[in-house]
Amino acid sequence: MKTACSRREFLGAAGLVAGALLTPSRLLRAQHMYTSRVAVGRCAEYNRQVIDTLSAMFDQLGGIDTLVRGKTVAIKLNMTGPANDKLKAMPNQMTHWVHPQVIGALVYLLGKAGAQRIRLLESAPVGTTPLEEFMISAGWNPKEFAGAAPHVEFENTNFLGSGKSYARFMVPGDGMMYAGYDLNHSYRDCDVFVSLAKLKQHRTAGVTLSMKNCFGITPCTIYSREAPEDAPSIVPVGYREPMHTGSRVPPKSAPPLVDKTNSKDPGYRVPRITAELVAVRPVHLAVIDGIYTMTGGELPNQEPGWIHQPVHPGLLIAGFNCVSTDAVATAIMGFNPMADRGVPPFEKCDSTLLLAEHLGVGTRDLGRIEVVGTPIEKARYRFSPLSDLVA
Repeated sequence: MKTACSRREFLGAAGLVAGALLTPSRLLRAQHMYTSRVAVGRCAEYNRQVIDTLSAMFDQLGGIDTLVRGKTVAIKLNMTGPANDKLKAMPNQMTHWVHPQVIGALVYLLGKAGAQRIRLLESAPVGTTPLEEFMISAGWNPKEFAGAAPHVEFENTNFLGSGKSYARFMVPGDGMMYAGYDLNHSYRDCDVFVSLAKLKQHRTAGVTLSMKNCFGITPCTIYSREAPEDAPSIVPVGYREPMHTGSRVPPKSAPPLVDKTNSKDPGYRVPRITAELVAVRPVHLAVIDGIYTMTGGELPNQEPGWIHQPVHPGLLIAGFNCVSTDAVATAIMGFNPMADRGVPPFEKCDSTLLLAEHLGVGTRDLGRIEVVGTPIEKARYRFSPLSDLVA
């Protein structure tokens, strides 16, 4: 006689019993209980409206004071690619970078809420040049960020930086792509992690929002094609092509590849890596800049033949769960967050939303997400499917 059962069998049986005890009306209500909350705010321009809108959105989420008071807060920015990669000579922050007005507003509000230390992070593609200098090369003034709150610091996380060793984040279970990831110490030495992203499409991942922003936390000293075979390089060179194509494995010092299929398809690899990263380095607050952005991908000159156009959705989106926040942002872009491969925006890739949901990071089901502020229907700004944006 079988006297023991697995945890999965037990939970399944418990679920059946719980369902049997609920009346149909109570069961219906239980199925529609919200598990996450996302705030959407209209913000037409990069000015004082940004602080006011973000402040109201944080209040709608229940406040950020408890989350950040007395804590070290790390903010992963979205400054993808070199500073000279521009769309129609426009400033990068008007197309594919998060805008400095949003950065400054977020830093100010975090400081006002009691954050003890705030660290601005990005894996800048400029060797070991400090992040502040990369910002200056783009025409930004990092002193404005430093003055927005007490104790603001900067770090280029594309290499070892100010740390003495890399921080290791192991993927629970068997993992989908890698056994773990070695990252700059800044992603470990913080109490609260914020992903500050741009509302964009992505040719490999469909959309690039708060989760895909975290793909850039991986240092090119380890994950670029120029990385040595045995140990990380001192200076980062190149880009993360092997993570996209599987052209080579990381140095022997890093956690190994575990993908049994060893697929070379970027549409298979990138979503899985992204989902693993947000599972091992959880995002406590996701903020998406959708005031001005662009169509067609995350970099203006990544590949020829794509139609890139500046657009003006006039929106900010924020939430405490990155999957739910990205699901709402995906719906605002005119796509179904429950879609899977073959359906826009995931025409040629697996859904990062689905993969992260399966890893237990959060829900992509709009029926389980409470949207506060501007409703999705009133905020919707439809992006064309990527298949329609090839010239």
